[in-house]
Amino acid sequence: MIEYIDYRKVIQDFYDEKKRASAFSWRDFAKSAGFSSAVFLKYVCEGKKNLSKAAASSVASAMGLSEFDAAYFNTMVAYGSAKNESDKVKAYEELCSMANQRKVRTLGANEYDYFRSWKNSVIRELAPAMPGAKPFEMAKACKPLISANDVDSTLNFLERSGLLVKDGNDVYHQTDKTISIGAVDVIPAAARNLQRQMGELALDAVSLPPSERSMSGITMGITRQGYERIVKALTEFRKQVLNIISKDGDTEQVYRLNFQFFPLTEKVRGER
Repeated sequence: MIEYIDYRKVIQDFYDEKKRASAFSWRDFAKSAGFSSAVFLKYVCEGKKNLSKAAASSVASAMGLSEFDAAYFNTMVAYGSAKNESDKVKAYEELCSMANQRKVRTLGANEYDYFRSWKNSVIRELAPAMPGAKPFEMAKACKPLISANDVDSTLNFLERSGLLVKDGNDVYHQTDKTISIGAVDVIPAAARNLQRQMGELALDAVSLPPSERSMSGITMGITRQGYERIVKALTEFRKQVLNIISKDGDTEQVYRLNFQFFPLTEKVRGER
């Protein structure tokens, strides 16, 4: 059960297994779960219907799930039926916690945990640039300052996740140059949280001398077409920056570049 994150897949696999072993039908399945519609669970698996939290326990019972697996299944239903981002994140974190009890990693958990804190991306860049450095030395190099314990726990996470490897000389190396957002739909929520954290760090960076930071902005009135052209230009610029990074030499300092382009008003033309 722990290997699943989509409750629809659980139901479908249970049905397929029973069908192979006997003359099991969707009608039989629905009846055992207490549904009047013979094809309701079939429609659930096809994404045409949703399973409510109230009905989850009945389906879990019909599948003969153990107490732990039934609880995990109910949480999957809560995750799949969440109406807002905070409920989805809460359910996903509960899935991860339950999976950890069984020593199993939930799909996308590494990526989710990575995007939850700005410290992960900073230490991932900093550790290879400070060969042989101790956690307290890395901590003192960070802006803002963090504790040696924070660095130590972050390094442990990055190693467990395969994002950093340490050689025989206690020197860290990145396994990949870049990291992208995974397929699990809750990961973008963690990425947005990371962007908020980085935005807060940018506010503090305003006090740095101009020789150490570059900040500028434009307030503009534009059309939707102009917006799309600017987004395209920013995408191309981001690619140019990544190309510069890939050809750059050894790291001397870790920087953060934020791309922020957002509305300051509602639409004033084109809508009534």
